[in-house]
Amino acid sequence: MKMIAMKSCKVLVLFSLFVFAKAAEVYIVTLEGEPVVSYRGGVEGYEATASSDEKIDTTSELVISYSHHLEKRQDMLLGLLFERGTYKKLYSYRHLINGFAVHISPEQAEILRRTPGVKSVERDWKVKRLTTHTPQFLGLPTGVWPTGGGFDKAGEDIVIGFVDSGIYPHHPSFATHNTEPFGPVPKYRGKCEVDPDTKRSLCNGKIVGAQHFAAAATAAGAFNPAIDFASPLDGDGHGSHTAAIAAGNNGIPVRMHGHEFGRASGMAPRARIAVYKALYRLFGGFVADVVAAIEQAVQDGVDILNLSVGPNSPPATTRTTFLNPFDATLLSAVKAGVFVVQAAGNGGPFPKSLLSYSPWITSVAAAIDDRRYKNHLTLGNGKILPGIGLAPATSWNKTFTLVAANDVMLDASVTKYSPSDCQRPEVLNKNLVEGNILLCGYSFNFVVGSASVKKVSETAKSLGAVGFVLAVENVSPGTKFDPVPVGIPGIVITDVSKSMELIDYYNISTSRDWTGRVRSFKATGSIGDGLMPILHKSAPQVALFSARGPNIKDYSFQDADLLKPDILAPGDLIWAAWAPNGTDDSNYIGEGFALISGTSMAAPHIAGIAALVKQKHPHWSPAAIKSALMTTSTTLDRADRPLLAQQYSGSSETITLVSATPFDYGSGHVNPRAALDPGLIFDAGIDPHEIKNFTSSSCNSTVGRAYDLNTPSITVAHLVGTQTVTRTVTNVAEEETYVLAPRMSPDIAIEVDPPAMTLLPGGSRKFTVTLTVRSVTGTYSFGEVLMKGSRGHKVRIPVVAMGYQH
Repeated sequence: MKMIAMKSCKVLVLFSLFVFAKAAEVYIVTLEGEPVVSYRGGVEGYEATASSDEKIDTTSELVISYSHHLEKRQDMLLGLLFERGTYKKLYSYRHLINGFAVHISPEQAEILRRTPGVKSVERDWKVKRLTTHTPQFLGLPTGVWPTGGGFDKAGEDIVIGFVDSGIYPHHPSFATHNTEPFGPVPKYRGKCEVDPDTKRSLCNGKIVGAQHFAAAATAAGAFNPAIDFASPLDGDGHGSHTAAIAAGNNGIPVRMHGHEFGRASGMAPRARIAVYKALYRLFGGFVADVVAAIEQAVQDGVDILNLSVGPNSPPATTRTTFLNPFDATLLSAVKAGVFVVQAAGNGGPFPKSLLSYSPWITSVAAAIDDRRYKNHLTLGNGKILPGIGLAPATSWNKTFTLVAANDVMLDASVTKYSPSDCQRPEVLNKNLVEGNILLCGYSFNFVVGSASVKKVSETAKSLGAVGFVLAVENVSPGTKFDPVPVGIPGIVITDVSKSMELIDYYNISTSRDWTGRVRSFKATGSIGDGLMPILHKSAPQVALFSARGPNIKDYSFQDADLLKPDILAPGDLIWAAWAPNGTDDSNYIGEGFALISGTSMAAPHIAGIAALVKQKHPHWSPAAIKSALMTTSTTLDRADRPLLAQQYSGSSETITLVSATPFDYGSGHVNPRAALDPGLIFDAGIDPHEIKNFTSSSCNSTVGRAYDLNTPSITVAHLVGTQTVTRTVTNVAEEETYVLAPRMSPDIAIEVDPPAMTLLPGGSRKFTVTLTVRSVTGTYSFGEVLMKGSRGHKVRIPVVAMGYQH
């Protein structure tokens, strides 16, 4: 795995080989019998709890009674099979799936597998974190917030749930003292745990719920309350960051090292935040805890659920990726009326690197927005070397002597500490460093997180240096360098060839005696101002790390008839709140804000924008909101050119830009203003029984393929001859006539029927898209159906297919 694959999660990679201390392990068991969300009656004495069009009232007598019945049956099954004391039940799942998490031996798991009434027994598996300016880039302050009453009403009374690493409730992004008072939210019934140290509630009106889930992590021996906090408090940073992106207060100054980098705001600044902590610093999390958190969030009444989390790999034991207990829980959450957003994953730019598979949720890819931070080092020989560094400049019109860390060691015996990476000021000679620029080397320690740019700046500052240069002399292919804010002049030279120019100049200018000791330092330089961003018209672009399609339907990586990711949103270099004790990125320990990248950052952009759509259209289903976001997205950048994606160039693995496809961006980059008024929607009407028909092994005919789901995209992974796909649209605007214009690359013919249609307000119409193989190329073909309305609406759905011979 490349270091780039999970910028925010490099620590996790080292801990993925965690060995359990006992033979017993955590298993997730699902049973026959419907959960609350899909129970339509049939059990004597218990009336139906499923509801076709509205959220289930989890406080109703019917729901409580049936829920108790399921739990009693689960406990009875365990009690009949095993002696008391030989197992530990961790969670009972009743609302979204019918089952439980239990700590048992592999032998006991085998007994459960063979027991009538047990549908599946899966060993618990790991999940990981998938880790300001973007409101302006997305046009929210002028185009979207005014329609909802301005920023002080944007997202009012919408509750967004975050299954993440918790929250730092004292951050100004979540404070209530400078905002209009928050009233109660009657529909939300979540609990607020107290901070174990202060004994004060972690909720404040903005934060309406705060709970933590660690039973599976504890049973597995991974949970350490001293480090991980047995409370919703964020010990990582990731959870506070994602919550602030979606729903942080408006206009919070981002101040670090005496500089203000702008003002941060969430996408929906008045939305409420409900915290469900199930991710932890060192080991990530366990699916049993995440499923319990999702189940609780839906039961509590959240409107939107943000998951900046995904499995370490596809579950090996489930035949279909969509039907493992995690994805089955997400399906039921959507059925219960909750809009679910998940980060697509950070394994890009490789094909099939997605970690978010399901048709019923919105999987978000990450884009680079229009802001780039650059800096430069000017050498005494006149050469200007580019680099990155969110840092002030050295004094105007002055040059300073360059001194390399290796040449200013106090004692040659300290080489065991790798002095060149400038992490330990005590091994360097302050008299030689003071007043000069300290030259350091970028070592493997920076890759694994045991060294940081922040620490280099602290070393340079404590030795009295005017600034520092960090030269990258060799690097793993595809390593991602993010600019780090520091308080003194500093720059990282990321291009190895430019680092060599710097080292050559330094060596030529530095005279040494016969032992190699420096006689005189004659190399000079000055560091530019890296604090101001440069705005680019070539944005957005698909970020290199963003996971790519095609989507897979099973563990053997067979292509699915379903497009993923769904949509593209900003996810590169995002400023947002941080927990001061957060350790997710060593450059931001002790800070109040962090500038980090990942599809983890893209997902909450969509969660917040979905809150704005939900606020304007409170009765829309999750599928309708997803459709509005997808069909109004754009495949053009700011300069009206087709979107580009970062990709590796040949074997050299230098980064280049290529034409992006739906496997990079799904339907395109989110356009919030257009999503509020999409014209038409594709309402999927997803139902668990329907899904069973789509994915059960007895359905090998064309009936029941994933492309038959009424999604706002069409994917036929194995097109033989001709295939016709039907879609239904519903008009959510005034009466309008739409002309349908299909377009496809030449090896596949595309036809639509009818070519035009008129829809009354609230009316629905079917149309068909027929694809025919013209020539077999062995690669995917891409196209679209564009529906142009007489009132100006534009509805676009991507079409993807690969042709095969008969």
